[in-house]
Amino acid sequence: MTRSELVRLSGVSKQQLSRLENGLIRLRLDHLKPFAPHLGYTPEQMLLWGRFPGTEMPDSGQKPAAEPVLRGVPELDTRVSTGSTAGKRSVRREGRHTDPVLTEQWVFPTTFIHEVLHSSAERLLVVQCDSDSMAPTIASGERVIIDTEHKTPSPDGLYAIRDALDSVVVRRLHVLRSSKPASVRVISDNQKNPSEEIPLNDLDVVGKVLCCLKLC
Repeated sequence: MTRSELVRLSGVSKQQLSRLENGLIRLRLDHLKPFAPHLGYTPEQMLLWGRFPGTEMPDSGQKPAAEPVLRGVPELDTRVSTGSTAGKRSVRREGRHTDPVLTEQWVFPTTFIHEVLHSSAERLLVVQCDSDSMAPTIASGERVIIDTEHKTPSPDGLYAIRDALDSVVVRRLHVLRSSKPASVRVISDNQKNPSEEIPLNDLDVVGKVLCCLKLC
């Protein structure tokens, strides 16, 4: 069936169909309902193609490797002293840091990583907050999941950054776009700790905070 035929039969515009095909719109069942009667599949089958009964891929003699249901995510080892010789962080090429991580990893469902965090396990890192600087938003000892590929402090929000002592800390960042040169206000949610303003070029973002792990 051509796109033009599908547009005519479903009543969905070409522009909307193009956005759906190219992944610019996150598919939901109501997006697929106009197409279902004309394609011979239910919206549920199309949304969960390959995982829904009746949509199994033909057996070509070699089954594709199934994605693991659970994925491991490393945690930053905050116990390593940045002042000791053994604890100094090595530096990769192009000035990128290699931070020590714990041997044991956190394990999360792939559906949580993809559908809730909208990321991949390879990009994630768990960071423990060792102070009350972000209280009451994040208490001391609580952990956050960060996306280490998100290095730009936009939009404003919670980020893991590297402080003057080379420690990774969580702070709220607000870019002062009207200042020349551009600068960033680094904010502690704990009102006892003053905020500071630093040039944008001096800011070392480790990753964007995606969620906080509240342990009961």
